Amino acid sequence: MDQVLTQQEIDALLNAMSTGEIDQEKIEEENDAAKVKSYDFRRPTKLSKEYVNTLHMIFEDFSKMGSNVLSTQLRANVRLQLAAIEQVSYDEFIHSIPRVTLLGLFHSEPLKGIQIIEMNQQLCMKLIEMLCGGVEMVTQEQKHEEADKEKSADEKVKTTDKKEEATTKATEEKHTDAEEGKRKSHDKKGFTDIELAVLEEVVKGLTDVFQNSWKEIVELDTTLDGLDTNPQLLQNMSPNEPVVLSTFTINIGDTSTFINLCIPYVFFEGITDKLSFGNWFDSSQKFDRNDERELRKGLNGVDMNIEVLLGESEMELSDFLHLEVGDVIKLDSKIAEPLDAFIEGQPFYSVKPGKKNGQLAVELIDKLEGEQDE
Repeated sequence: MDQVLTQQEIDALLNAMSTGEIDQEKIEEENDAAKVKSYDFRRPTKLSKEYVNTLHMIFEDFSKMGSNVLSTQLRANVRLQLAAIEQVSYDEFIHSIPRVTLLGLFHSEPLKGIQIIEMNQQLCMKLIEMLCGGVEMVTQEQKHEEADKEKSADEKVKTTDKKEEATTKATEEKHTDAEEGKRKSHDKKGFTDIELAVLEEVVKGLTDVFQNSWKEIVELDTTLDGLDTNPQLLQNMSPNEPVVLSTFTINIGDTSTFINLCIPYVFFEGITDKLSFGNWFDSSQKFDRNDERELRKGLNGVDMNIEVLLGESEMELSDFLHLEVGDVIKLDSKIAEPLDAFIEGQPFYSVKPGKKNGQLAVELIDKLEGEQDE
């Protein structure tokens, strides 16, 4: 962003120009000189800023729908939020993630390329524990309430056995060390087949969300190709291939971590023209003849209320209270004048009252001003 000068700096600059300290011709020559920007050929920027802004909108929808899907699967409050969109090489993406992590590989027809959803082990273990019923989600308020109850109980009862407390503490420390050792051992080995089967349902749900988030741009048919846990062995892209890396923060209770979505540039090759704001919104506003026919077909069966106003009259409250059967109320309409017909409360036609087949009827005379066909 260009620097904004203060009033004092502007005055100092004008004084310097008036005294000759700054050469105005030199400034004009510098402004006319060509501006050169550095460009890294190893990391070419394939998508323009406008396209990236469109991706922000798409992945914001992905975040909202993904939050709902994960919350339903885990039966807990899950918040998924877009953190950043970067254009990097595939090699940079692979070296930025852990050696052991969950990689969901999927493709989206009719577009090209393999897309990757990456979830680290911390998140995966949290998901497995919750899906298998091993973790109870406790809010901060519940924790404070439990702490207050324990505190009040300790104040009332002062007869704690110190030996039993020491034994319990030692047992808990031993259990904690065992769990920590088990977790570290698990981190080195990776995931079991049962764990991968559980996580596959989560990844499948996110691929469906990915498909729905693109429906305003292109109709996709996503298919989960499989899961992998070692990014170093993946060879579905060349190291220098440019990719769009979208990073999402995910919050589940007290756990906060990241989910990465890697999309190769070949995915966008056939739809770059649809990523511009103008084409996106224009396409959503265009109707072909089939759409118009379907719209008319749907509207033809809608019931509409038509009313005809015979006239109006005013009277005092005392006269109204003394009304009896047989009294005549004079209206402001004349017999020869046309009446107004209202459709759903809006005046549309001038009509002439009469009878047809023994029933009251009206004849359409003309449309009212302002209600002509467009």
